Formats: sequence, structure tokens, C-alpha cells
Amino acid sequence: MLLPAAVLLPLLLLLPQALHGGGWELVGQFAAAALQPSLDPLVLQSLLRGLAITCAVALVGWAVSLVLGVVLGLASARVVWQSLSGRCWPADLLARLLALPRSIHELIWGLLLLQLIGLQPAVAVAAIAIPYGTLVARVVRDLLDALPRASLSALLSAGTPAPTALLTALGPPLLPGLLSYGGYRLECALRSATLLGVFGLGGLGNDLLLSLQSLQFHELWSGLWLLLAVMLPLEALIARLRRHWSMPARLSLGPQTQRRPVGRRGRQMLVLLGSLLLLAWGAARWLQIDPTQLLHWQPLPPLGQGGWQEALALPWPSLIAGTLLLTLTAAALAVGVGPLLLLLVAPWRQGRALLQLGWMLGRLWPPPLTALLLLFVLKPGLLPAALALGFHNLGILGRLLREACSAADPTPEQALSSSGSGPRLALLYGRFSRVARSYLAYGAYRSDVILRETVVVGLVGGTGLGSQLRESLSSFAWQQIGLLLVAYALLTLVGEDLSDRSRRQLLGA
Repeated sequence: MLLPAAVLLPLLLLLPQALHGGGWELVGQFAAAALQPSLDPLVLQSLLRGLAITCAVALVGWAVSLVLGVVLGLASARVVWQSLSGRCWPADLLARLLALPRSIHELIWGLLLLQLIGLQPAVAVAAIAIPYGTLVARVVRDLLDALPRASLSALLSAGTPAPTALLTALGPPLLPGLLSYGGYRLECALRSATLLGVFGLGGLGNDLLLSLQSLQFHELWSGLWLLLAVMLPLEALIARLRRHWSMPARLSLGPQTQRRPVGRRGRQMLVLLGSLLLLAWGAARWLQIDPTQLLHWQPLPPLGQGGWQEALALPWPSLIAGTLLLTLTAAALAVGVGPLLLLLVAPWRQGRALLQLGWMLGRLWPPPLTALLLLFVLKPGLLPAALALGFHNLGILGRLLREACSAADPTPEQALSSSGSGPRLALLYGRFSRVARSYLAYGAYRSDVILRETVVVGLVGGTGLGSQLRESLSSFAWQQIGLLLVAYALLTLVGEDLSDRSRRQLLGA
């Protein structure tokens, strides 16, 4: 778990060359403004409206993705096709096709739809729903195919129609896993909606970006604290529901057999899910979302032969190498620094509290804004981009590591402490050793996510394919954009396959 933190050594060597002395005073003002957020009524009114738009977009996008994911997950599950027709190849074909839309980050979807359709509320919703829906479909498919089939076989042998048998045998045990992952996706949708706002799709993210660009740090922190006031209760509520309903933990990524939710527990889950979908319908009406807006595309310029020659002449090896190096660096920071920091602050309760606050801010703070802030003191390039991505994903992985350690059996750590071991050794061998495989398996999954997210920091002056994509979008070079998207998709699919292999090896699946 600590080995990836070795990436700090080369980064510390590169740091003196990347520093410049132009913005330290601004960084100090930014830090001081955290304790003095703006309380101006006009500012708060604007921020609250932006927050409401962000939450509404996140909820509607999440709801559409959940419905879309369930439908596509059922359509791509081998057990469904085998029960209905006795063949599995259509499920495998559809699963491979669904890998393409989920390989493209929601920010790219948003920017592309913005160019094709214009600034419409439906654009932000679709940008979240398309990749999230295919991600949910992948999880639903994996859960269905991993469930025991004894009940299904018995019902089919008794002459029960296949749709009824599938719903009866697989529906109840699928529900806890679906809602557990759906809760995590709702948290992600809120972060994605904020990120889309940073790039011009409205909501609180747009207010945060304007405040940072105009150096109004007090207003910036007002927006951040408001977003934190929504994010923390949401995370706490989802965690409480997961414990109450004995849902699977997010840090356990291996195949699991869920207990069947019967009686009151199953009804509560369905009532909650139905309430959220009704709330999302109300949010869609408030946003005045019209799905038909997605059908009215603006005309694109004709594609010329010269554009393809320029696209092929791009420095593809360096762009791909920069993207992979950025991914590996940010992933190593996110995976390795969390356990290292927990060990360092293990003896001090106040240190652990400050660490949790830092992780909360990391989850909250959109990576593009972190990169822009780092550019006050660092030169553009790999280092600020990797630090921005690493900080954001460290907040996510750190929280999951803390939850996993809290849920682990404390007896080994207590025994080591009683035998005279220090708090750091007791934590390392008593708790970390018990959650190491699950944590590293989730780290492998997060590395796949980071590969998609490299476009986020690339669009604000980072490195790799994302940086080139920013230039191509600004010049409407559609041939370059098309080839860059293909390159991103291929890299993401290869990374997804490697992360799946790593998780199966770590979890012994």
C-alpha cells in the first residue's frame, strides 16, 4: 500500500525547476479567505441558485443514468439472454459496444454536445447520463452474471416463463448491490455537475471559476462551503443507509453473493428509489429540460482533406506518452499518499481530524480549479496536472480507506498495541494488512478513472491528449477531435482491461 508513495521522490526533485515566485501572495490570500467567506446577500443568492442548478442537474442526470443502466445492463447480461433464447453472443456483443460511450469522460461529452446543440439544460444532463448509464450497465451486468442460478434453474424447470423467472429469482438479490452502487454514482454525479459548470455548462461550477479568475477568494470559499454543506450530508446519508440495509461496502470489489432483500427492507429500498426518481422528475421540470433539444444539431463545417493530414501529423507518441505518464503519476499519488499520511498522523487525534478535512476538500474541489490555483506558483506541465488529479482522487481513496479501516476487526491492532508496538506499527500490521488487497483493487479501478480524467486537467493547460483536445476544440478542428477521441477511447479500454485483470488477481477472483 505504501509503495506507490515512492513517486513523491522524483516529484520533489522536479519541484524546484517547476516553481516560480509570482503567486505565493495569492496562495496566502486564498488560504486566509477560507476562514472569512463572503456573506454578501447578493453573492449568497447567486451561489445558492447556482448550487440548486448543480444539484438538479446531478439528480436528473443520475436518475436517467440509473434507468438507462438497468435497461442496458439487463440487455447485456449473459444470464438474461441464455434464459430467453439460449444464446449468449448478443450479450457479449452489446457489452463490447457499451464500452465505447463509457470510455469517454463526461466532460468531453458535455463539450461536444455544447458545440453541436448549444447551451441547453439537457446538454449537462445528457453529458452525465451517457457515460454514467453505461457504467451502471456494466455493474448490473456483472452483478447479474455473478448471482447464483439455482433458484432461476428451478423456476425454469417448473415451467415458469423466462421473464417472470428472471424477475423473481434475480431481482431481489440484485437490488442491494444496485442501490449501493447507485448511491456512489449520485455522489459522483454531484461532482460531475460541478465540473461541467466549470467549463461553461452552468451551475455553481461556473460561479467558482469566475470567482477564481477574478481573484475573489472570499466569494470562492462561500461557494465551496455551500457545496460541502450538501456533499457531506449526502455522503453520511448514503453510508448510513448502506449500513442499515447491510449493503455491500464500496471497497469490496470482488464478486459477492447478495442476500435477498425480503419484507420490510426490500420495500424500503423500492420506496426510496421511487421517491428519488419522482424528485428527479420534479427537478427536470424546474430546469425546463426538453429532451427534443438533443435532436436539433447545429451544422458542422465540411471536413476537408487537409484537416485529416494535419490530424495525422500530430505528435501522437508524445501525446499518448504524456497522458500515460500523467495517469501513472496521479494514480500513484492517490493510492500511496493516503496510507502514508494516516500512518504519520496515527498518534494524534487532531492530525486525523485535519487529514479528514483535507480529504473532504479534495473530493469537493474540482481538479481544473486545483490546477488553476497551482499555476499561481508552478509552471504549466505534468506536475500541476498530476498534483490536481492526485489531490482529488486522494480525497476519494482516503475516505474509502478510512471507512474500510473503521469496519475492520480492531482486535489485531489492539493486540499489537498491548504488546508494546507503537500506534503506527499497530495500524500498519493490524488494520492495513487486512484491507490492503481490497484497497489496492479499488486503486486499480481508480487508476482507470484517472485515465479518463486526464482530459479534465489537460483542458486547463496540462499535458497529453487533453491539452491537444483543448486546442482542437478552440479551433473547431473536427478531424483532430475525432482522432483524439478514438485515441482516448482505445487507451481507456486497454486501461479498463488491465485494471480488471489487476483487481481479479488482487481479490483472487
